[in-house]
Amino acid sequence: MKLKRIHIIKNIGIGLFFLFFISCKEEKITTIKNTQFVDNVYPLLDTDNSRWFFFSSASRPFGMVNLSPDTEIDGAWGSGYRYQTDTIKGFSHIHAWQISGLSIMPVTISKENKKHIFTDFYSSFNHQNEIITPGYHFLELDRYQIKTELTSTKRVGLHKYSFPKNKEAGILFNLNTILGPCENVEGELEQTGERELSGKLVAAPTHRLPKPLTIYFKVQLNVSVRAIERDINTGNYLVSINKTDKEVLLKTGISYTSIENATINIQQELPHWNFNKIVQESKQEWNSLLGRIEVEGGTTAEQSRFYTDLWHALQGRRIISDVNGAYPDNTGETFKIGQLPLNTFGEPLFNHYNSDSFWGAQWTINTLWGLVYPEIMKEFTLSLNQYYKDGGLIPRGPSGGDYTYVMTGASSTPFLVSAIQKGIIKDDLESIYLALKKNHMLNGIMGKAGYEHHTDIGGGLKYYLKNGFVPHPLPEDGNYGLHQDGTSQTMEYAYQDWTLAQLAKKLGYVDDYNYFLKRSENYKNVFNEEIGWMSPKDIDGTWKVDFDPYQYENGFIESNAAQSTWFVPHDIDGLANLMGGKENAVEKLNSQFEMAQNLKFTSGTSHDAELHPEHSRIPINFGNQPSIQTSFIFNQLGRPDLTQYWTRKVIKETFNGLATNTGYNGDEDQGLMGSLNVLLKIGLFQMNGGTEENPEYQIGSPVFNKVTIKLNPDYYSGKDFVIKAEENSEENIYVNNIEFNNTAVSNYTIKHNDITKGGTLVLKMSKETNNKSTLLLTEKR
Repeated sequence: MKLKRIHIIKNIGIGLFFLFFISCKEEKITTIKNTQFVDNVYPLLDTDNSRWFFFSSASRPFGMVNLSPDTEIDGAWGSGYRYQTDTIKGFSHIHAWQISGLSIMPVTISKENKKHIFTDFYSSFNHQNEIITPGYHFLELDRYQIKTELTSTKRVGLHKYSFPKNKEAGILFNLNTILGPCENVEGELEQTGERELSGKLVAAPTHRLPKPLTIYFKVQLNVSVRAIERDINTGNYLVSINKTDKEVLLKTGISYTSIENATINIQQELPHWNFNKIVQESKQEWNSLLGRIEVEGGTTAEQSRFYTDLWHALQGRRIISDVNGAYPDNTGETFKIGQLPLNTFGEPLFNHYNSDSFWGAQWTINTLWGLVYPEIMKEFTLSLNQYYKDGGLIPRGPSGGDYTYVMTGASSTPFLVSAIQKGIIKDDLESIYLALKKNHMLNGIMGKAGYEHHTDIGGGLKYYLKNGFVPHPLPEDGNYGLHQDGTSQTMEYAYQDWTLAQLAKKLGYVDDYNYFLKRSENYKNVFNEEIGWMSPKDIDGTWKVDFDPYQYENGFIESNAAQSTWFVPHDIDGLANLMGGKENAVEKLNSQFEMAQNLKFTSGTSHDAELHPEHSRIPINFGNQPSIQTSFIFNQLGRPDLTQYWTRKVIKETFNGLATNTGYNGDEDQGLMGSLNVLLKIGLFQMNGGTEENPEYQIGSPVFNKVTIKLNPDYYSGKDFVIKAEENSEENIYVNNIEFNNTAVSNYTIKHNDITKGGTLVLKMSKETNNKSTLLLTEKR
């Protein structure tokens, strides 16, 4: 194998050596059993395009602390760790949806720089001297010649600094600053012991998060503090430490409730000073989760990319509760400290979470978490329900213990219904149903447009209930939030109504089932048969004149009509009927894929769209959520061969390779695109988000020869679910015969209960399809 070295990773602090390669001419490999799964992760993927919560290094899965260096700090987009910026502006502890905080910078102090150290402290660094693995980050600050190492537990950051000899050492606490999505203000720091500091700061409100959030922290050092100086202009603090020849260790415990709880977080999670031990425990935790899926076959790069995608699927959304179960409750008019229920040992029954929207989760984490990580799905379900108990609504994207009303609709409904249908949630089903039902009625979440904090006009729900569609534009004048795109809203609501109907059916609410099932047909009211697309129409029911189905956000949320016309995941047959039958629908969708292939199936990043406006007119976009299900629609239209063909094409063109300047080619919303990649590459998908009784999985074309999913024994009776793709290769992409546990499978689907009992799914792969349809691919083979 001819190899091109891209990183030699030499871990000075923990005495380990890693070697990361990308093959110039890849050879097939069969197993990774002799290595650790975590060593296959490439953390730098797509970091040229990072946003605030995108990048992780010294963090645990879903950790409250997400400690990493920041090279850009201004704004939620284009900030955090950006690979092409060679300047460190601090090491901050919170990279969450609409929350940032506690930026620290080690410095050396001299007479010359002390005069301006509070405003001029950034340092360049070199990627050649950088080490990044999940749970650990090493780099050198060139300006100060300081070697820095970072790791963490769930709620505590741990820093190690090696200062140059004969230099005065200091640590700058940049508590008042623009930091990612919000401004940190009212920062305070005081010395509370010879080697101890306490403090707090406020994450100011943003357009998306309407209330401030106080971040409390406790700092403990292994060396004595000599002095603390506060700068009157910036309000920031410089901590000088006594000279020492040993490495300086610094613990930072975080809490959103009190300094006392930040201290308890340290006491419970990090009572010692063994840096190497924490690094190893972090690696073990990541390795355990990544090892739930073991792949064999493919190339070294394909396996590395797979585990990087899986790594992304297990981060982004953040814990906000303390180790004792205290959490910030900002859902009411006044701030309160909530308390999670405890078990008999006094431990919280679950963690409480901060999260971006579940918009698009039906095709991503619903399936991945529900099958591979049911304990994670359960925690998030219980957390979402806790918001209902506190504030009266199940959120679609909570932040800082409050509602943000990010995106549109009742996107949490499919997530919770899927958890129930898969048997992950078994208790209090009636109360959960009533909470979800409230979201689907007037004054619920569904009626609020994006970030519509104070009204419920922008969602147009009253028109949806009265007329069967949301008009575009709304007849009311005024600013009622973002994403007021009535056609998309109509289609989202219809799908979400269908998922709620399934839960009503399960619980025996017959009238409710019929009511929401009827509402789920409202998508038909925005299909314009004359032009063959979903289309906006006004309050009088008049279709938009001279409608352009490829115009971006012309009645459609973050998409165009060509992409969003296919957003009917609960009734593909009904959509096909509107188009004149399945054959017409197949031909229409296939032509869209052929056109989209020229743009690699994605509109790209926002920067790409600015440079190339034609990208926004793409007919299928795998760079954002509204049309990421489309390749699997062919399965339900009787053309599984086209699902196999186009999914493989999308993987190759859009979600392939390892590089800093590409990876997701769009909007990787807190693991949604990572989750999608995992599902496409193992060949399992759920069109309706796994929301019907005994949910169905559609079978695709796996990239790997063998996939072993290790089932959680606390939730499922089986040990392993194995997918074997016999004779699999880059050319042999078609599945012409399927057997599960030696029994023939005829319809390219498998049920949840069958998978979770364990067994082996055997796919016979071939270069040619045995599908007899007359529709031909206009192959660019």
